[in-house]
Amino acid sequence: MIMATSQSTSSSSSSSYPSSLFANPNLTTQLLFLWLLLSGLSPVAPQKVTVSLYYETLCPYCATFIVDSLSKLFRDNLISIVNLRLIPWGNGIVQSDGSMVCQHGPDECLLNAIEACTISIFPDTVRQFNFVYCVEWLMLRGRHGEWSRCLQSTGLGNAPIDCYNRGYGNQLERRNADETAGLNPRHRFVPWVIVDNHPLQEDFPNFVSYICKAYRGNQQPAACRALSAGDFRYSDIKVDHSVCYTSGNAPNVTSTLQ
Repeated sequence: MIMATSQSTSSSSSSSYPSSLFANPNLTTQLLFLWLLLSGLSPVAPQKVTVSLYYETLCPYCATFIVDSLSKLFRDNLISIVNLRLIPWGNGIVQSDGSMVCQHGPDECLLNAIEACTISIFPDTVRQFNFVYCVEWLMLRGRHGEWSRCLQSTGLGNAPIDCYNRGYGNQLERRNADETAGLNPRHRFVPWVIVDNHPLQEDFPNFVSYICKAYRGNQQPAACRALSAGDFRYSDIKVDHSVCYTSGNAPNVTSTLQ
């Protein structure tokens, strides 16, 4: 069992979001919506590109990708066209007795479950990513044992710890394991990035260009406009092909793609 961390006395500011369009509909709005449904049309909804990241918390190359590359989604509002899915499991193994073994040991199993709890409890992508980013930033500095500080610095409190202590973290990890095992083609390493059902495989460092190509909306973010115009302001995204392989795909756990 993980002991809950002490609550901070300071409260973090939270972004405000517009209320649902149909939170308090009047009769005219209801009739319009009904007409759209009956006529086979649907209200215009924002078109987003789904980006799924399959990773494990203590793979140094997953951490590097999250901290140095994936974080760029939040620059120039690129996240506004992205439905970001984070699936912490990676190259773990579910044994015949149902127990789970993680590639980088028990600490990784713990952090995978804690991050899975956080992602499940807090649907807001920014809140999810802030915590994951914090943990992976610490990991890159050899300080992943300080992960609980990220709960307070990101304003999440002890809810993820409660989730883990009640056994939900392991349930979520089993679900992530099943989803990862069902990938087609099967993942060979992590980070494993999929953009709108298209596995990027070795080309995952160029995920931004895939997002921009897949986007079909008319509110193109600055990052996509810059790529279209040949603007290289986004060239500081590190092109790092280092990965953590599944045990059956390389003699060493970690390696660099050629």
